[in-house]
Amino acid sequence: MSAQPGPQENATVTTGWQDQSQQPQRDQSANTPITDSEIRRATSLVQRVITMFGEKVIGQENLRTALISTLLAGGHVLLESVPGLAKTTAAGTLAKAVSGSFHRIQCTPDLMPNDIVGTQIFNYSTNEFSTQLGPVHANFVLLDEINRSSAKTQSAMLEAMQERQTSIGGEIFPLPTPFMTLATQNPIEEEGTYVLPEAQMDRFLMKEVVTYPAPNEEVDILDLVSSPKYGRPVEHEPISLDDVLFLQQLVGRVYVDLSVKQYIVALINTTRGGGPRPLPNFTQHVRVGASPRGGIALMRVAQAVAIQEGRTYVVPDDVKKLRHPVLRHRLVRTYDALANNVAPESLIDAVFATVPTP
Repeated sequence: MSAQPGPQENATVTTGWQDQSQQPQRDQSANTPITDSEIRRATSLVQRVITMFGEKVIGQENLRTALISTLLAGGHVLLESVPGLAKTTAAGTLAKAVSGSFHRIQCTPDLMPNDIVGTQIFNYSTNEFSTQLGPVHANFVLLDEINRSSAKTQSAMLEAMQERQTSIGGEIFPLPTPFMTLATQNPIEEEGTYVLPEAQMDRFLMKEVVTYPAPNEEVDILDLVSSPKYGRPVEHEPISLDDVLFLQQLVGRVYVDLSVKQYIVALINTTRGGGPRPLPNFTQHVRVGASPRGGIALMRVAQAVAIQEGRTYVVPDDVKKLRHPVLRHRLVRTYDALANNVAPESLIDAVFATVPTP
């Protein structure tokens, strides 16, 4: 079962298009230029989140950037590392920093879809069924060790991640807005695990590989744990969920020049063995390149990076900054590449090195 029980309530039936209307309406204002006051407000809000994050998580700047960028872009993130590197702490801190609800689900082989999305319970006093929503109905959902859950359970999460809804007893229940899935997996242990299908891997906006902190950062961690402030609530005021929706709408309005879009398309096509300057023998290492969803992810993340940098437009460096988290899980390596331990990051760097920067 999940680590935290879902709220019990009688949910109202809604349709798919109603669910979509609850998402940030980016298209209506996509062509509206961003004003100076809006970019100043966005910079202030992002800085408040960064400050709160730093109170609980020492170091891990790449993790912080990946989480905030994924949140601003309205996507989901897959975190891979050995245990003990503050993934759960980072997820909970991010939720508190934006005043969002947070549920943690410990994935096990016997975890069933109903344990995540919810189920119908018969009420003997009223002789009626009531719907108990599962822990996936929260703004932030941490799926701890997602690769330990079965394929049936992973398929239930796929609907939640892609459609932003769950199906219980033939009825559709929309998820809260904003909604973000943070999944973790341990790359070392393989016993009792299920490999994530490519379709679900592609739904993650980014895959961040969390590494060990530097020695001086580990000293700061020990200082933090031994201080009286450890375990206390954060001191700074969190931003609101409305602020998050404002930031997500603003990301959709960041200007992306045609030359940058063509640059992204050239990068994606190069991962497939094509592009303006095809890499020789690249198909010997990559069996399947990035899909158009990968190009969309590159652009959305670049827009989120631009907002964090205080700009209203995307530059090529924004596309390059998070190229590894965006593309490392979208390249399917050949058996030869796996046998020779060819890292996906080196393949991505080769693609970016060969495609001319506008």
